Amino acid sequence: MTDYLHRIAEKEINETLLAMGAVLIQGARAVGKSTIAKKLAKSDISLDSSVALIELAKISPNVILTGQTPRFIDEWQLAPSIWNAVRHEIDKRQTTAQFILAGSATPADDVTRHTGAGRIGRVTLMPMTLFESGDSTKQVNFKKLFEDNFSTVAGYGGLTVEQYVKRIIVGGFPNLINKSEKQAHIYLSNYLDDISRVNLGTAITKTDPVRMKALLRAISRNIATEIPISKLANEAQLDTENLSAQTARKYIDQLSQLFVLQELPAWSTHIRSNVRQRVSPKWFFCDPSLATASLALSSDKLLKDLNTLGYLFEALVIRDLRVYAQALDAEVFHYRDETGLEVDAIIELRNGKWFACEIKLGGDFSIAEGISNLIKLRNKVVESKSKNIAGMCVITAGKESYTDPKSGVHIIALSHIFID
Repeated sequence: MTDYLHRIAEKEINETLLAMGAVLIQGARAVGKSTIAKKLAKSDISLDSSVALIELAKISPNVILTGQTPRFIDEWQLAPSIWNAVRHEIDKRQTTAQFILAGSATPADDVTRHTGAGRIGRVTLMPMTLFESGDSTKQVNFKKLFEDNFSTVAGYGGLTVEQYVKRIIVGGFPNLINKSEKQAHIYLSNYLDDISRVNLGTAITKTDPVRMKALLRAISRNIATEIPISKLANEAQLDTENLSAQTARKYIDQLSQLFVLQELPAWSTHIRSNVRQRVSPKWFFCDPSLATASLALSSDKLLKDLNTLGYLFEALVIRDLRVYAQALDAEVFHYRDETGLEVDAIIELRNGKWFACEIKLGGDFSIAEGISNLIKLRNKVVESKSKNIAGMCVITAGKESYTDPKSGVHIIALSHIFID
């Protein structure tokens, strides 16, 4: 049995549980939700252990809620009536830390199900970052990048490009961390097969596995881009017929409800000029390994295709940044305007402070290009917003972290980042 690996989100889950009557841990299948929940709970029950249990939960949900607290109810969405039962029970008990809910899908909105506001907090669990999987040298503290007196970074060592490629292919799902590429490919291919067949009960129109797989491949080929859904549908038609934009939209909604597919929204800010900002999101899987599995990409193939590797490395970085940002109660965006200026990631705190990141595999020319883009963005942002900038960096697949003395932009190797 694999030893328990500490998760960054565990602190947020625990704090939410102590502040509210219940916490919902949401995220894709196999990201470790049940493992964390069982670690924090004093009793547990899993609704997917038997059909009879699901029926019991529908008929008499209060029976499912009986047990030592915090009580963990796994795959609660199989009996959505559990939600309201938990809400009512919290109102009755008038105390915190009563229930932990977890599931790999969000049921469709139902007018009979209360929001749970003020009673049930939500925490999203992502696949593991390089820090969580033990692949970080822990030389650059992500939290300190936002501190007012922070000035320079320094670090050396960490992963090679070949090791980054393996981490992209094997991915951040906890049960794959120590697996070989071949073992990971087998597991992830089956994972994608299951996703292609899944239906969310009352939520979604029945999917066609062939069409869904074609759409997954189309998304994989366009990872980290702003491609419209209509074009994704057209690309998917290269592999299968009759996939309309409307059907593609339904399938994408399903993938989002399964927490497998995520949008990276465009950053909305005030610009000094009249340049129009793009508002289209970029598309990312919760883990880049799903894209490599969908396209059957090996290390050898990726190392010979640096263009594709660049997009997948960006997906790896965005995965990690989302986790680090969530720990700071921040959000991750991307920026692009009609002049073609693009910045890969903007991390913005609730107080308005923001940090801009370009993502490059490495090389002097690419790093210089990244620095140039960051400076252009800083110069475009209006004065009121520029005062809130915490800093700028280029995240690379290199082995050095340092601060460029001329621009003040940090050059940071991804495998040096951690958060305390």
